[in-house]
Amino acid sequence: MKSKPLLEFEDVQKIAAAALAEAQRNAWAVCIAVVDDGGHLLHLLRLDGAGAISGSIAPAKARTAALGRRESKVYEDMINGGRPSFLSAPLLEGMLEGGVPILRDGFCLGAVGVSGVKSHEDAQVARAGIAALGL
Repeated sequence: MKSKPLLEFEDVQKIAAAALAEAQRNAWAVCIAVVDDGGHLLHLLRLDGAGAISGSIAPAKARTAALGRRESKVYEDMINGGRPSFLSAPLLEGMLEGGVPILRDGFCLGAVGVSGVKSHEDAQVARAGIAALGL
C-alpha cells in the first residue's frame, strides 16, 4: 500500500496568504479557492471588488484542476480546439484557465482556483500560492 502526501491546514494557510499577496501586489480583485485532492473546498476568499460570480467560478476551477490532475486551461483549450463535447464532462464545471493542481511526487494534493481578472492573471495568482509550498 502506498502512502501519499496530503495538504494540511498550515499548507492551506501558506497557499492562501501567498495568493492573496500576489493579488494585492497587482491590485487584482479576485476570489481564491483551495481544494483537496477530491475537489472539496478547504479555503475561499473573495476580495473586495471581486464579482459575486467569482465565488462560484474559483472553486469550480480548483475542483476541475484537482479532479483532472491538470490545469483547467487544458480543458478550455480542448473545447476551443474543436472538442465541445468536453462541456458535458461530469463534475468538471470550471473549464477555464485559472485552476492549477498542486502536484508532489506524482500525487495531486489538491488545487487552487482563482477568478476575477484575465484568465492568465488568475493562473498567475494560483501559481504564486502554490509556490509558497516550495514543492
